[in-house]
Amino acid sequence: MPRYTRRSPMPVSAETLFDWHLRYGAIDRLTPPWEEAQIVDRGQGVAEGSRAIIRVKTPLGWKDWVAEHRGIVPGREFQDVQISGPFASWTHTHRMLPETATTSQYEDDIEYVLPMGALGATFGSGMAHEKLDRMFAYRHRVVHADLSAHARYSGPPLQVLMSGATGLVGKNLSAFLTTGGHTVTPLGRSGTPSRTATEIRWNPEVGSVAVEHFSGFDAVIHLAGESVAGSRWTAERKRRIRDSRLLGTRRLCEALAQAEVKPKVLVCASAIGYYGDRGDTVLTEEVGPGTGFLPEVCVEWEQACDPAREAGIRVINLRIGVVLSPLGGALETMLPIFNLGGGGVLGNGRQYMPCIALDDLIYAIHHGLITPDLAGPVNGVSPTPVTNYEFTKTLGKVIGRPTLVPVPQFGARLAFGELSDALLFASSRVVPKRLEETGFAFSYPTLDASLRHVLGRTV
Repeated sequence: MPRYTRRSPMPVSAETLFDWHLRYGAIDRLTPPWEEAQIVDRGQGVAEGSRAIIRVKTPLGWKDWVAEHRGIVPGREFQDVQISGPFASWTHTHRMLPETATTSQYEDDIEYVLPMGALGATFGSGMAHEKLDRMFAYRHRVVHADLSAHARYSGPPLQVLMSGATGLVGKNLSAFLTTGGHTVTPLGRSGTPSRTATEIRWNPEVGSVAVEHFSGFDAVIHLAGESVAGSRWTAERKRRIRDSRLLGTRRLCEALAQAEVKPKVLVCASAIGYYGDRGDTVLTEEVGPGTGFLPEVCVEWEQACDPAREAGIRVINLRIGVVLSPLGGALETMLPIFNLGGGGVLGNGRQYMPCIALDDLIYAIHHGLITPDLAGPVNGVSPTPVTNYEFTKTLGKVIGRPTLVPVPQFGARLAFGELSDALLFASSRVVPKRLEETGFAFSYPTLDASLRHVLGRTV
């Protein structure tokens, strides 16, 4: 029977490592972002006989993978055994091997049989081993980095209120926080489906929510806002972009200011659009705003947090760059084109593109929650700024594709108008001065490391 094993050192005890797997977001954090997989049913978590269902994409189409938890030894190991799914058989043993009181070894041991008998074994074994190697290298990196981040906080579990919890950042941040033992309560819009029984519903345009619902949270993370990309900026579109940020943020901050028990910290999303088109000038948090629609919106967006600041709440305005993940944003849009060999530089390629790996952004937000002297504007970007030319060539190298098809600026302007100049060709050489000053360590500080992590191209 074919077998795959991977073992890695972990910076926590075997018991802590085991407990991490018991928490709600663990299965989300363990799912590689490049895999086409959907969690259908989590069962009762890691409990004897509990079954999880994950819908996965196979060469023959979508298939439900039903796995049952067995052989649970608390603090040490458990198994996932396939009941039905893409393999002929699959037994995955998770082992947490103690070393010292604060360190352990993490081992994934998998015995499996491919479908289609001898034919599958002959033609699929190499592909299966490569896929498992990519997947479990990713999983071990994430578990190590998540546990290291959680270990930096020694206080009681946090009660966190989060808007935008269904978005790319919010969904992954929620999963990360829950694996640290924190509780996340989503703040959702009225008229949309509820995600959990505890979700607070409101209409951010009019602030229709009772103030008492905002009392008692330790921290608030505000990520909601209409996407600035995707279609031309008409006058109506600009109004929606502005209102979705300003009205919701101000009304949320007014409610927090009136809460009987106020949160200690509010992390509010902003954007590197604050700086506008600044060429190759190095942009720290002390630099003032640029000119144009996006800088104007970002200035007003950050000012909308004033009611919370004036009420004594520590406020972080996180100016987020291009978030790197194949699950959404710019990279999701680019990948199909680049995979077909159609990628190329935008214009002359000299414009700076401040980027950050999704996981590093999650850790930066967590750092903001637990770092008492971090407040005000904070640049959420990696410490190594790259130009569009460097980005294009690095992505092509990582996925092994040529990048010879340039995108002329006039063509993009014809297609997208003002949006193209602001998002595709504006140059902002942003650096994360405040994060680094407060001791934040990036897990993926370079573009190459970020892309290899999120695309599983490290092995």
